[in-house]
Amino acid sequence: MVNQLKNIFLFSHMSEEELSHLASIVKLRSFNNGETLFYEGTPSDKLYILLDGVLKGYKTDMKENEIVLHYFYPVSLVAEMANLHHIPFPATAEFQTDGSILEVDYHTFERDFLKNPTVSFGLIKSLTQKLKYLEDIITTRLALDATSRVAKFLYENGDISDSTKRHKIATILGLTPETLSRSFKKIKILGLISDEGKNFTILNREGLKELFS
Repeated sequence: MVNQLKNIFLFSHMSEEELSHLASIVKLRSFNNGETLFYEGTPSDKLYILLDGVLKGYKTDMKENEIVLHYFYPVSLVAEMANLHHIPFPATAEFQTDGSILEVDYHTFERDFLKNPTVSFGLIKSLTQKLKYLEDIITTRLALDATSRVAKFLYENGDISDSTKRHKIATILGLTPETLSRSFKKIKILGLISDEGKNFTILNREGLKELFS
């Protein structure tokens, strides 16, 4: 476990003694696609680090519609703001693929490790990245129409290779699947992308950029 901890950005500068102590409060857990890591309202007494797989953070509205807040990819901290503020997890986290998590006893971690400047900076950096992600989502949804949102997503993320992924894109961009399909068609007519069945390939990245700049 110590060698595995060394390779995680948050712990890479720790001494052997610190890593050995950390290993004593850490548990490695595996999950299957569709399994839940935690539910909204669960006490945040564990610090979670995603090592493998894709994790979806979401809330549900009064009509039980799912509102996706974030997709987590390895290696990343999960909902660490709740840990820092000692509040319940504000959303549900569900695996979209098979994956694995490093589970840390947060109370001991906070007491024994959070005063370490490198660890504190790592947490701040992780939070800053998530804030930027949320800022980008808010800006995109307020300032851009549907076609511009799709063009921006394609420009930043590349080709689209399956219908399941497109459904997730619609959720991320705050669009219905039908609106997403119409936007794809408009962009295709402009000659910026081509499609082969369920796949879309980018033909002109700079042309995409002009649609949202």
